[in-house]
Amino acid sequence: MTALRPARRNWRVRLRRDRSLVLMALPAVVLLLVFNYVPLFGLVTAFQEYDPLSGVSGSAWVGLHQFERLFGDPLFWSAVRNTLYLSFVQLVLFFPVPVALALLLNSVLSERIRNFIQSVVYLPHFFSWVLAITIFQQMLGGAGVLNQFLRSHDIGTWDIMTNPDTFALLVTSQVIWKEAGWGIIVFLAALAAINTDLYEAAAADGAGRWRRLWHITLPGLRGVIVLMLVLRLGNALTVGFEQFLIQRYAVGHETADVLDTFAFYFGIATNDYSYGAAAGLFKSIISLLLIWGANKLAHAFGEDGLYRA
Repeated sequence: MTALRPARRNWRVRLRRDRSLVLMALPAVVLLLVFNYVPLFGLVTAFQEYDPLSGVSGSAWVGLHQFERLFGDPLFWSAVRNTLYLSFVQLVLFFPVPVALALLLNSVLSERIRNFIQSVVYLPHFFSWVLAITIFQQMLGGAGVLNQFLRSHDIGTWDIMTNPDTFALLVTSQVIWKEAGWGIIVFLAALAAINTDLYEAAAADGAGRWRRLWHITLPGLRGVIVLMLVLRLGNALTVGFEQFLIQRYAVGHETADVLDTFAFYFGIATNDYSYGAAAGLFKSIISLLLIWGANKLAHAFGEDGLYRA
């Protein structure tokens, strides 16, 4: 009992010392609890025949019936395939872009030019998906700038916005245009943390720009790259709800339906809430397993990942 008193005293001292930091973090913690953890209670509806009028306590318990329906639904497996395929395409084509942009910006010597480029590439992140897709429609749609130019020269038209075969490349290009600039922030911070003395010593030894990049810059970024890759793999089943919802009718649900839109259309939109909750719970469990597996892979390569065991 006496051993606990110094620990409590130290805890109170640290709390008084860091009171301002605690108060700054409190709103973020409250938002996280309200919007991320409290809604987890609703997952119990995946095991019920949920009726909004009866509520959770009054709805009938059906066990795993919703999951039996889910796994026997070919539309669900089509959404899973679309999700995995689109996530793979975005991982291959999108993930390296912020790293390359950060390296390019870091090589710009003029601070004024660097700040201008950063402002330009950050800007699309603050656009809504409605505005971003509207811009693409105005540029690449059937009546867009590109097709008007092609028609004026009797070349024909290029079907991009409504072509299911190029939909994966279209949505990936939209994500790159909108989010690549925002994604460089973490990598720029990691580049700023690399000791500049290493570059000076390497240059004095005769190392060129590419050799300094290979032996200093990339090893300095490796931990952050692995961490972001782990987070990306854990979020692989979330490829963008609003983006696909807006373009679903243009290419058809067979191409544009992912797990999020499937849960919305076959759960909320049809008032089959338990079915949608079962799809959401399935996605959450697989995402958790992906994070665990990616973190284990990071440990195998000698990196910390999200946590150390």
